Amino acid sequence: MAAIDLAALARSRGVDLTVWPPRYDPAYRPDPGAEWWLPEVECAPPAARDELVLAKLQAQLGWAWERSPFYRRKWQQAGVSPAALKTLADLARFPVVQKAELRDAQAAHAPFGDYLCVEPGEVARIHGTSGTTGRPTVFGVGRDDWERIGEAHARILWGAGIRPDDRVMICSFFSLYMGSWGALKGGERLGATVFPFGAGVAGQTAMAVHWAQDLSPSAFYGTPSYALHFAAAARREGFDPRSFGFRVLFFSGEPGAGIPATRRLIEETFGGICVDMGSMAEMSPWMTNAECRHRTGMHLWQDLVYTEVCDPETFQPVEFGREGTPVYTHLERTSQPMIRLVSGDLARWIGDPCPCGRTYPRLPDGLYGRIDDMFIVRGENIYPSAIEDTLRAIDGFGGEFRVIISRREAMDELLVRAEYAATHADPGAREALRATMGERLRLRLGVRPVLDLVPAGTLPGTEFKARRVVDDRDLYRRTLGSA
Repeated sequence: MAAIDLAALARSRGVDLTVWPPRYDPAYRPDPGAEWWLPEVECAPPAARDELVLAKLQAQLGWAWERSPFYRRKWQQAGVSPAALKTLADLARFPVVQKAELRDAQAAHAPFGDYLCVEPGEVARIHGTSGTTGRPTVFGVGRDDWERIGEAHARILWGAGIRPDDRVMICSFFSLYMGSWGALKGGERLGATVFPFGAGVAGQTAMAVHWAQDLSPSAFYGTPSYALHFAAAARREGFDPRSFGFRVLFFSGEPGAGIPATRRLIEETFGGICVDMGSMAEMSPWMTNAECRHRTGMHLWQDLVYTEVCDPETFQPVEFGREGTPVYTHLERTSQPMIRLVSGDLARWIGDPCPCGRTYPRLPDGLYGRIDDMFIVRGENIYPSAIEDTLRAIDGFGGEFRVIISRREAMDELLVRAEYAATHADPGAREALRATMGERLRLRLGVRPVLDLVPAGTLPGTEFKARRVVDDRDLYRRTLGSA
């Protein structure tokens, strides 16, 4: 096993990995024809890279132990300390962190919680969650951390095929949401022209279509749902979505870009490659789950954010080939480090090589669902992504769907309301489409749904993360309880 030559990296790539946190030269950039940003690390034998990861992990844990009452208390209760971390396998001895704990910590120690490891005055950016489903979570990001986030995202965007001569159109909310800001920061660090158009304002999508036609951006960032919404708006405005010239479309925020049928639809619609990215906002640089331009599954960029795929109950790492939930640990964060944060997503990981030459583990199917998104109907575990993949592969599907789960006389009922394309408006064609959808969904889900077909355009598109499932069974239970 050849060790990574850290001194040579400092000379040739402008990165000093002998100190923690690492020091990066903001002027460094590979030759545009280069496949990798940091090949000595990205393509290293995994065991050699693990030595670097372990050193960074030990420094990260030591930093949190000294500066965070949250982690010191939590680890002492579990009987561990940074001294217990001798190998990467030892990380599994440390307790996981759940999102609810972060909210509780911030409620008790407002606004940043007692896991902020810098002085509040050192926070340069404040982001967070919207709080639509509970208390919002505040992200305090130090200035140096923000620069390292840009460095990481530039590396990963390079892997996706973005280059300095690209023009990147960012069609996502510029608000508390971290995704758009990370894409902007990474694009700027890479040297590309960034076009932060945003999203969410009434009429903005139609305007974005015209700007795209005039400015010919070569790359697009948003959610998969918004890309399809954007394409529909383009057609209404009289444009072919392929005419914009998007060469690379990269996505986060929802599983769509990793769903085979949705990926094919996006690539056929725009004529560019569809690249899946994303982990959690708390884990920014969130791009550290990200495909390369070969699109063989999300690489886990382990020297930036160390990821374990774990059993959802024991939180012990599972073997390659098995399914679990990603558990994330920062390796370069001084301000608000996350150490063994449970994602709640579902993924399967593998250690097979990728044609790009990178030797990171991969999630070949991306993040294809969430543990709390799964619903059970008549004993079958069902994920919305499976319904989406099935419908989008059927000729005649109109583009949008909704899932309504209800209970009638103690029996669960699964209703799928799906749009049909204008080509299937004839009653006979529509009934044939209904039969095809019903049978393919039955085979995929193990349950035959009730199908309600509606014309294309009936169901509203989305400009952010799609929410397509309504579970009415609690209403049924409440009704019984009040009877």
